[in-house]
Formats: sequence, C-alpha cells, structure tokens
Amino acid sequence: MNIYLHYEFLKNFYFKIQNSSINKIIIAISGGQDSICLIKLIESIQKSIHFNLKITYLYIDHQWKITSKIQIQHIVNYIKSYQDDIIIYQVKNLPYSETEARKYRYEIIFNHANNYNYELIITGHSLTDKIETCLQKIFRGTSLNGITSLNQDRYIKYKFHLYRPLLNISRHDIKWFCQYFCLPIWSDTTNYYYNIKRNRLRYELVPYLKNYFHPNIEKNINSFLHISNIDNEYIKQNVIKIYLWIRHKKNIAINHQILKKQHLAIQQRIIYLFFFHNFNLFINQEIIYNILVKVNQCNYIPDKISWTIKQIYIEQKWLYIT
Repeated sequence: MNIYLHYEFLKNFYFKIQNSSINKIIIAISGGQDSICLIKLIESIQKSIHFNLKITYLYIDHQWKITSKIQIQHIVNYIKSYQDDIIIYQVKNLPYSETEARKYRYEIIFNHANNYNYELIITGHSLTDKIETCLQKIFRGTSLNGITSLNQDRYIKYKFHLYRPLLNISRHDIKWFCQYFCLPIWSDTTNYYYNIKRNRLRYELVPYLKNYFHPNIEKNINSFLHISNIDNEYIKQNVIKIYLWIRHKKNIAINHQILKKQHLAIQQRIIYLFFFHNFNLFINQEIIYNILVKVNQCNYIPDKISWTIKQIYIEQKWLYIT
C-alpha cells in the first residue's frame, strides 16, 4: 500500500511501538470516516509487519438515534472482517450534551483500559478535531495550557498512553483515503445538527475563514499550536523545577519569598500546581490572583485567605495551608 497517509501513519506508529514495551492496544472508534480510516491503517500495518500485539476495538453507543442498533451491527461486521475483537458499551439516560458525552466516553475508555491492563489507547482524532477544539477553547476563554491540551501523545495517570496518530492529518486527506479504498463509512446524521456548536464550526465558520481570510488557515493554526505546545512544555518544566525547589520538605507549604522573584506566568502556575499536587483540586483564577497580590505587596503583612474549608496562611517566609 504505497499511499502517503499510510506511509506517515506507519512511520509514526512503528516508532511508537518499537520504542516501548506495548503488548495490548485498545482502539476507541465510531462509524465515521476517521475511525474507519484508522481501522484500515492499523490492520494493514498489522498484516504487513506482524506486530505481536493484542488489538481490541471499543465502541460507545449513546443510543441517541433510532438507527443506533443498525450502526452497531455495521461496525461489528466491519471489525469481524479483520477477525478482531470489539467491545461495545451502551450508555443510557445521558443528557444530550456534547461536553458531558465526551467526558463520559473518556471515563469509560480509561476505566476499561485500566481494568483490563491495556497499555496504549488509540483514538481517531484528526487535524480538523484539533483545529475545532482550539477555536472552541478560544471562544470560552483559555490559557496556553488549555489551547494545547489536545496532543498526539499523552500519558494518562500511571498506566497507559493516549495516542492520536491522525492528529496532524486533515479530514480532506482522510476522506480521499476512504474513497480510494471504498471503505464503508457510516454517515452519522447528528454530524449535521447545527445546534451542536462543533458542527457549526466545521461546516460554517472554518469554511468561511478559509474562503475570506486565508485558504491555509488549518495549516497555519496547526503551526501555531505546535509552536505554542513547545513553549508550554518549556514553561511547565521550569514550573516543576522551581516548585520542587521552593516547596517545604515536610509540610504543605511553599517559600513565597523565592516565588515572588519569578515571572508572573511562573508564579501563577506554581500556585496552581501547589494546590493540585496537594489536594488534587483545581483552584480558580480569583484565588490565585488574591494570593499573588498579597505575596507581591511591597509592605509585607502576614495574612490569610479562606479557601473551601481550609485556610491559606501567608507568613514571613512560607505560604501554607491548614
């Protein structure tokens, strides 16, 4: 199969497998073109290179449509043609919310991977998904960390990796690939519901931007995200180094005298990391702002700030929590 998309996928996937001790892979799929393309690529590579891998497909049915059962049968038949296993989860009574549904899907996938000792999770997210996620986060208000959250390779908790091999490949290339091999794509009517904001982004906003602002806007946004991700990783590494340096060896505290000498971007992230590391909670921006105002004030006065049921104390040298 001498196809550009196949070559790119093989190069990335082969490197991923060869440089790790992965034996079990779970692939989260739908009936759409991204997933069908992913299945074709995985199976063709498995056939040509003979990786000794346990591959299982996982499909989540939200039962929103009357055609759900037919779609499941369509997916099962396609997977059976490759003689692989498929796991199907059916979700009931889930509110028709894109955000909640996505969160619930990931929870199911991660729990299944954890319970059955899978080492790698693969999804069919494409460049189009990456661009749409970026735009949605900008509209809601986000940070450098938030805008670069959809990465190709991500380490989840303590056991497995989440890998998105198609993340830098456009839907146009994926569509061409599926048509070239006459792959059985299931056309999901919910993809055309414009009350779902992501669909309106895909079929109205992005084409509008391409037509009237820049024809290569997807490529340019992807380049911006790549550069931003490098910058973000550099900042995160520095934040972790400084946090490990200024935290108290025994107590839940950090040295705010050293903290105040850092750049504001580092200060904010260290406070955020401090709370997440010790309480596994996300602290809101208002509390971070209040803490840094008191830490950075010229005339130092010991103070405290209430946070949930705890108190944040700012003393002569240490910021600590009781």
